[in-house]
Amino acid sequence: MDLKKAVREILEDIESNGLSAVKNYSERFDQYTGELSLGEAEWQMAQAVSEYDQQVVERISQRLIEYHQRQRGTDDVYRKGDSVFGLVTRPIQRVGIYVPGGKPLPSTLLMTLIPAQLAGVKEIVVCTPPKEGTIHPLIIYIAEKFGVGELYKLGGVQAIGAMTYGAGMEAVDKIFGPGNAFVNEAKRQVYGRVGIDSLAGPSEICVIADDTAAPEYVKEDLLSQREHGADSRAWLLTTSSTLHDYCADPTINTLLFDNLEDCVERANQIAPEHLEIITSEPMALAEKINTAGAVYLGQYTPVPSADYFLGSNHVLPTGCAARFSSVLTVGDFQRKMTLASLSRDEFMADRELGIRMATIEGLVHHRKAMEVRR
Repeated sequence: MDLKKAVREILEDIESNGLSAVKNYSERFDQYTGELSLGEAEWQMAQAVSEYDQQVVERISQRLIEYHQRQRGTDDVYRKGDSVFGLVTRPIQRVGIYVPGGKPLPSTLLMTLIPAQLAGVKEIVVCTPPKEGTIHPLIIYIAEKFGVGELYKLGGVQAIGAMTYGAGMEAVDKIFGPGNAFVNEAKRQVYGRVGIDSLAGPSEICVIADDTAAPEYVKEDLLSQREHGADSRAWLLTTSSTLHDYCADPTINTLLFDNLEDCVERANQIAPEHLEIITSEPMALAEKINTAGAVYLGQYTPVPSADYFLGSNHVLPTGCAARFSSVLTVGDFQRKMTLASLSRDEFMADRELGIRMATIEGLVHHRKAMEVRR
């Protein structure tokens, strides 16, 4: 199958035929023929969530809020004489969050929904594939808890198309959330029509460890990310032959080095999504790490703790993208706008600079727009 061609055809159909096309693909791929938006009776399914699970969501939410609220952008406006310059921060107006199907992933919803609300986003759409015609109660509970009014039983390329082209809903400005290869390709193709967070690839973990690391900790950490799928990747970079042998596994790349500096150099080349440093002095090595989505230090900061309750975000760059992109933050849900007001004196004093550049570039009306102001 030509993945790009298949996705393009679905998106073009949705752009042309709207909701009817979305429903056709929902029936075809998810075997679902009912209403896409959650009905009033279905919202009541949130009541099926146990009190304990509600407390789990509350405690995780508070940790996420505490961590992310420090990221909220502030305006930076200053005066220079009678002139004003600066950057002002504004939230994106309407965003879409995609929560993958299969196993329920309430953590994905929390990791995207909370920074969106802290950024000031007013309109949030959540799409997730139905399973046996419905959505997991915990997903519904989280959406209700945070006041999300638009929750759709919709997955795959058709969900990305619906959010992009406004099929069965108002179009969004930016789409967040991971998905399978089809979802990823759909996000790639609609980029420009809407914004996207990233193109998430298979999960990755790299562990730098020495003789102080508990072998069972390291091996389980490596296997934890392999659990995401057959294409997930895991590396162990170690100076310990004992640890190297203990973690030997056909699904794990185990590399033995003479010193930790060489481990760090290799880690920077890999640019992994997750990097654990379990050594006698992890902070000293962390200062030498330039390319990783997230760095977790010590024996008691395994990647799964960050996946769920640590408080930092688990939406991270993959596939070497850590060389040029970053963890999801509140800032991804905001925009920066220039704010400027020149005084007449400052404009007149320096307009010759603009006039000369416009002359060099051959833009007549650029030049005249400055010359006409006398």
